Amino acid sequence: MGLDSNLDRFARYRPTSPDPDDPGRVLAMPLVLRIEKTAPPAKGPLLEAAARATVLACLDPRAAPGGEWAEAFDAWCAGRIRKIARRARGAQWRAVEELPGVTVECAGAQARAFVPGPVGAVDRRLTRLQIGGTEVAGELADDEPGGLVLWVAPQPPMTVGKLAAQVSHASMLGAPLIPSDRLEPWYADGCPLSVRRADASRWAALLAEEAAGRAVAVRDAGYTEVAPGSCTVIASFG
Repeated sequence: MGLDSNLDRFARYRPTSPDPDDPGRVLAMPLVLRIEKTAPPAKGPLLEAAARATVLACLDPRAAPGGEWAEAFDAWCAGRIRKIARRARGAQWRAVEELPGVTVECAGAQARAFVPGPVGAVDRRLTRLQIGGTEVAGELADDEPGGLVLWVAPQPPMTVGKLAAQVSHASMLGAPLIPSDRLEPWYADGCPLSVRRADASRWAALLAEEAAGRAVAVRDAGYTEVAPGSCTVIASFG
């Protein structure tokens, strides 16, 4: 299925390509969160759906060498793995489901990850969606469920749209933590994972795990909401 070659992109991930002079040529993965006005999803399931949709798209056979998505994912992973999260409802959601990508439903929440491309050439069905207005109710649990866990930092506060991008980064970078003999069953099962909130003591322990090479951290470039270099999410597997 090309899982090993796809996973290698993230195991080796180091941004090497400089940003283009033209901002419209910056590469990003669009993410769309389904947030219906009358029945919005809870925060935890929505973030888990976004993270799972992202890693499923990245590991999809179409993203493997020779696949129809391979060139787009190779180019994207040569630079910073930017994502732009938007919200959709009703007819908007049905329209974007027609575009190449992967949808995940988690406990009634839905999110879709799309093939990355230049931000200046994004389909109008996506650009007409709002980037703001992604706030939903609910708090993240703080238990330790095992498996791949994406731990959100206790600070700084982030909007749900920002968090969706951060946990999606973490799902990609955390996938190589999964033992090789469990990778295919994990993918076949829809890449299950958990998003949790770390308290200060757990966060300190996670930073130590990351320093020892047993966990992977997302450090934000600081374009929106948080300061450059902020550690926003740490992925661990246990």
